[in-house]
Amino acid sequence: ARAAREAGAEVTLVAGPTALATPRGVHRIDVLTARQMHEAVAARAAQAQVFIAVAAVADWRVREVAAAKLKKSDGAPRLEFEPNADILAAVAALPGGPYCVGFAAETDDVERRGQAKRRSKNVPLLVANRAQDSFGADDGELLLIDAEGTRLLARAGKLEQGRRLMAEIARRLG
Repeated sequence: ARAAREAGAEVTLVAGPTALATPRGVHRIDVLTARQMHEAVAARAAQAQVFIAVAAVADWRVREVAAAKLKKSDGAPRLEFEPNADILAAVAALPGGPYCVGFAAETDDVERRGQAKRRSKNVPLLVANRAQDSFGADDGELLLIDAEGTRLLARAGKLEQGRRLMAEIARRLG
């Protein structure tokens, strides 16, 4: 968000619970659930030129939330799950929608899995990395994946990687 703002973009950040500060000049919308995130994005996506989905919400949610505490004396609860909406795929499917960039944190076979995810989400650009190398780290290596192939962005700090990504998006949009 900071790199996009530095590049001159008007930025709306839809964020789940985080201790990270909102970058100066960025409009932030706080949400608590995947459903709230989907609603917030859906209400704004059609007006955006670029949509960057940097982190995915959980793939699943509990089908039915208990209204009261589940008591141990009642025995083990039966939990059923249902899928959360795929926010990136939904935005990518909008007619005349924004240029979409997805992210994929993979544990293995980053390029193959990233290409498959890019195709399944129907996005022009996917940014992939190895989860174990990036979570909790201040820097990282990114693999840009598009229909033509891949391009590696060498290890750098996260803000620098954000700046590189913004320059790449700007280049692609002309």
